[in-house]
Amino acid sequence: MAEKDRPGDDVPGDDALGDAATGGEFPDDNADDALTSRDGGVALAEAKDADSSKAKKVRGGGPFGRIGGFFREVVSELRKVIWPTRKELLTYTSVVIVFVVIMTALVAGLDYAFGKAILAALG
Repeated sequence: MAEKDRPGDDVPGDDALGDAATGGEFPDDNADDALTSRDGGVALAEAKDADSSKAKKVRGGGPFGRIGGFFREVVSELRKVIWPTRKELLTYTSVVIVFVVIMTALVAGLDYAFGKAILAALG
């Protein structure tokens, strides 16, 4: 599967960040060093600082402003979620139900067996 075909890779702007910071490649795990050590990286680091100050402004404004900012961030994160299709959801649900039924039967069987064994040994 190609890099661009993975689910969740359709985030707008992520390709532009990779191109600007690394000349066509995405930065490695140490992104802060990669941004400030390359040409133009200082501008990206400043943009990153501007984004964080913008986030602080959104959350400001007392307790009600912080609560509103929290819910805006929750909605923003939920938009990034890759939701399962109906078929996938039914498959996952049935697998979980079958697993729980099997494990419940196993534990109930062991409980019954150990209970009989204890009663036979002690009384």
